[in-house]
Amino acid sequence: MRHIYMYMMIVLFTITGCAMKEAPALKTYTLNTGSMTVSKAGRYAGKVIKVSYPQTLKEVITERMAFSYSSSDRGYYQNSQWSNNLGKLIQGSIIEVLQESGMFKAVLPYASTAGEDLRLESTIYDFSHHIRGELSYAVVSIGFSLIDTKSGNVLKTRRFSYREMTPSVNAEGYVTAVNRAMHRLSQDLLDWLR
Repeated sequence: MRHIYMYMMIVLFTITGCAMKEAPALKTYTLNTGSMTVSKAGRYAGKVIKVSYPQTLKEVITERMAFSYSSSDRGYYQNSQWSNNLGKLIQGSIIEVLQESGMFKAVLPYASTAGEDLRLESTIYDFSHHIRGELSYAVVSIGFSLIDTKSGNVLKTRRFSYREMTPSVNAEGYVTAVNRAMHRLSQDLLDWLR
């Protein structure tokens, strides 16, 4: 009887061990806008600007990477995600680009307690991987408002939208295309703020 029990345990462990597979490792990605054409000085050279945390109209901003097969569905990659909350990545990328441009006296996150002359607010309209039949592309659509904080007036607004083809139909291809779109957006944002 004891041998039967041991034999059953060995068989159970063997079956369990064969059935269990390691889950693929979670891959994390970040935004990389690349280098920009520096825009030194300009009409805002003596101004301090704060960059607000982006808002969204449709979805919760998280680390999850979204994809869709149609305009009415949405899914998320299981084994790939952003290295941080997407709103923080976008805000950080914009702050970095504006700091490197030299267009402002200082560029600060909105949480800073320092005073500011201007505020840059943004709204995310779309930031996802679109797969439509044979087509696979990243969509980045973000609207910006430049606000004079002393008067509360909106100085100007603009929505930037980009569609970049992916080199592959997976998260890695999506990130490559998103980074190209963010590079274009960053350069256009600098030109718009000039």
